[in-house]
Amino acid sequence: MGEVEQGGSNVEFRECWNRARGSPYIMRLALSAGIGGLLFGYDTGVISGALLYIRDYFEEVDKKTWLQETIVSMAVAGAIIGAAFGGWINDKFGRKKSIIVSDVLFFLGAIVMAFAPSPLILIIGRILVGLGVGMASMTAPLYISEASPHNIRGSLVCVNGLLLTGGQFLSYLINLAFTKVPGTWRWMLGVAGIPAVLQFVLMLSLPESPRWLYRQGKEEEARNILLRIYRQEEIEEEMRSMQESVQAEKEEHSNGQKNLAKRLKDAFSNDVVRRGLYAGITVQVAQQFVGINTLMYYSPTIVQFAGIASNSTALALSLITSGLNTVGTVMSMAFIDRYGRRRLMLISLVGIIVCLVVSSAVFFQSAKHAPAVSDKDTLSFGANSTCQPYINAPKFPSWNCMQCLREDCAFCANSDNEYHPGACLSAEKSVRGECSAKKRVWFSKGCPSKIGILAVAVLGLYILAYAPGMGTVPWVLNSEIYPLRYRGLGGGIAAVSNWCANLIVSESFLSMTETLGAAGTFLLFAGFSVIALIAIYALVPETKGLQFEEVEKLLQEGFKPFPFNKKKKDIKEKVEDE
Repeated sequence: MGEVEQGGSNVEFRECWNRARGSPYIMRLALSAGIGGLLFGYDTGVISGALLYIRDYFEEVDKKTWLQETIVSMAVAGAIIGAAFGGWINDKFGRKKSIIVSDVLFFLGAIVMAFAPSPLILIIGRILVGLGVGMASMTAPLYISEASPHNIRGSLVCVNGLLLTGGQFLSYLINLAFTKVPGTWRWMLGVAGIPAVLQFVLMLSLPESPRWLYRQGKEEEARNILLRIYRQEEIEEEMRSMQESVQAEKEEHSNGQKNLAKRLKDAFSNDVVRRGLYAGITVQVAQQFVGINTLMYYSPTIVQFAGIASNSTALALSLITSGLNTVGTVMSMAFIDRYGRRRLMLISLVGIIVCLVVSSAVFFQSAKHAPAVSDKDTLSFGANSTCQPYINAPKFPSWNCMQCLREDCAFCANSDNEYHPGACLSAEKSVRGECSAKKRVWFSKGCPSKIGILAVAVLGLYILAYAPGMGTVPWVLNSEIYPLRYRGLGGGIAAVSNWCANLIVSESFLSMTETLGAAGTFLLFAGFSVIALIAIYALVPETKGLQFEEVEKLLQEGFKPFPFNKKKKDIKEKVEDE
């Protein structure tokens, strides 16, 4: 048994490769639908770099932290709505049409953002993109899953996850490419319209999900599509499987369509579904509260917190962390069937906690040893350019760069050495020009630090700890932990929980850094990660190698972790004994 499990993922990859070679149509289908994942990754990642230049372009955005957070998080708010309505659109109009609608939303959002004359219009564009992201996040993997041969379904669905992280990596690459181009952030945000148009055109030539067609009574049309995907000898088995699945759904709704409140009540009154939701929601909320999307949405800003002032350098370093995220996703594809879902998440969380604590210590030391403020240097810029809180402070000689930044001012580094005492100035764009004219470096988010690069390195390790476990496993777990008749509802509830947690984190991150400092904020995320570790250990069972029926039996009995499980035999051993 162990040998089969350890080699399972390799067998599946080989089978996937052989089937793709024999039928290129399968890979065309997966890649075309997977562009939704690419757009999802691009639009969630691109804002991190674009925000640096949006702050430069709109002075009110640079001065108002809440406005920066709103520009970032409104895409997440839109995604919550898109995910919630996406389920209804999928069932009513089909998977293919849902993807096409998400492409239209992506394209419109990209155009609105690219030509936005004000922060308000930019926010509207972000909401439109968010609606597309929400729909794509649930529709693309669903379409691939339902239109893929069952024995390579896992690998093909992982294509969507790989394209998602690839989209995030591409967004940093595009950001870096447009740093010297007039219009910078407009190009960064507008480029997302290109893959949306590409997918729109490709999807027009692809079929609807055969399972959805079968559910609509279009059995012959579903069979014709299966003929292009499955081997001849597999067709009847797949048709029979769809018939059984659809029949089970019809029996579930034999008394007519239940409203959402009734379905939720039925779900939570069912022991198996309720325990599955405890596990599914726990891992999805934990995925966000370990702080990953602060790094995805704000990584260049975090790099600047570490003392690296240059926008282009911050983007280049952020490209490395995004690349590591892609590497980690590939690692997950290789390890998830070998080491199991639960173990991979627990190991991932231990690594995350260590990295967050070390990051907190590095940022604390960086702040503690920030360069001092020189009174003489500051006053040399003139009274109108000087930071007013600094002038009015009774103990201004004790100020350093961090104290200056905490008062919403900026630090103009020493012309000889940026680690020496510099000037504390007003954070106006004109004053920044004065600083730059003297060939000095302007710091508005973080202070010069000799150990700043160490903070970036630790954040890279954090990504490597996160991606193989907490990055991908929560989505896999939620696709297999619910009974078939509740799988859509359970997965939808967990997905909305994920986006709501995402919104809370993205909307509050910059405010937290202003209140707690970067060190305190990362320490807080470490605390959340400890709670997540305990919750996952207590509530989430291992589903590796279990059939769906075995997962139901496991949840029916009630999962108890060591050392509380001594009276219960492992469900897998029971099945083998029989």
